[in-house]
Amino acid sequence: MSVTAFVPARCGSKSIRLKNIRPFCGRPLLYWCLNALEQANLVDRVVVATDCQEISQCVMGFELSKVTIFHRKQVNARDQSSTEEVILEYLGKEEIDQDDLLLLVQATSPFSTAKDFNAGILQIKNTSIDSLLSCSRLKRFLWDESGKPLNYQYQKRPRRQDFPGTMIENGAFYLNSVRNINSSKNRLSGTIGIYEMPAFASLELDEEDDWLQGEYLMKKYILRSNNTRQIRLFLSDVDGVLTDAGMYYTEKGDELKKFNTYDGMGFLLLQKQGVKVGILTREDRKLNRRRAQKLGLDFDFHGVEQKLKLVEDLCNKLKISLEEVAYIGDDINDKELLEAVGIAACPSTAQNSIKGIPGILQLKTPGGSGAVREFTELLLEVNV
Repeated sequence: MSVTAFVPARCGSKSIRLKNIRPFCGRPLLYWCLNALEQANLVDRVVVATDCQEISQCVMGFELSKVTIFHRKQVNARDQSSTEEVILEYLGKEEIDQDDLLLLVQATSPFSTAKDFNAGILQIKNTSIDSLLSCSRLKRFLWDESGKPLNYQYQKRPRRQDFPGTMIENGAFYLNSVRNINSSKNRLSGTIGIYEMPAFASLELDEEDDWLQGEYLMKKYILRSNNTRQIRLFLSDVDGVLTDAGMYYTEKGDELKKFNTYDGMGFLLLQKQGVKVGILTREDRKLNRRRAQKLGLDFDFHGVEQKLKLVEDLCNKLKISLEEVAYIGDDINDKELLEAVGIAACPSTAQNSIKGIPGILQLKTPGGSGAVREFTELLLEVNV
């Protein structure tokens, strides 16, 4: 199953002329999504669908190895033309396997990173959903024109910090199989999943004011960090991840835990790729230490109350950033660290508060049954 990224970029624009190649943070707008797609290991090819020679020349000037141009028909580049029409035009002309994935990406939402694209692809590959769209969480109280609240009860107005908010389509990207698109004639179909992005990613560049705000947000949240770094450190929680969270006792009072040998091989496979590996647990038990010693881990930390602080110190020692760390956890004491690392994952048996972390990979495997192995294989698939 290969992945084709499809980026529509027509000449016409009512608000800003040739906005797809207008300078944005020192580069043509199109560059940002194309460069992120170039860096996304799970994207096999990138197609820019345009009716414009200026855009074609600009894109080819980027010299990105995955990118090709699809010259769309003028009839599918009019103001009233839908994105679906140009997608179906492309699929009708190219020989693409029906089981392949098509990743629709919009250049006017430049905040997507390689990490986002990879995580979205892994989400659709490893869950039962048929298609996926990116959303951001809006923490605003919505009303309709008749004076009815849409997403809260005004008689019980919640505090903003307690309000879960509403998911809004941010227009950044959509993912579906070629078969489903041909059948439904739509970018979305079947069981639809959501990939959550930060609130700032809800801005789409359509007007001049959007441009000014977008450049500020791009510099603040994207350009100040390198989101395409490879993972150099892999860490795992123990109870509920490497074990099933059960505590077993003999009649003599001896404590037992069940570990999974497949997880042990996962650590070894990452080590062979040059990734440092270790465990990080709040418990301080001899059997955890013995398991770590048997696995030959690079690091094993026990009795840790402040996991994020410890990992920050370790990153400073190793001279790497948190973006280069992958971590798997399952409970509330893992939340702070999971929100901070480059790639976060949780077993299928994790607590709901952990599953709700934006961008986290929700694995199919329960804790203690090979969840770490599943995560390590996903990491190896993206060549970390």
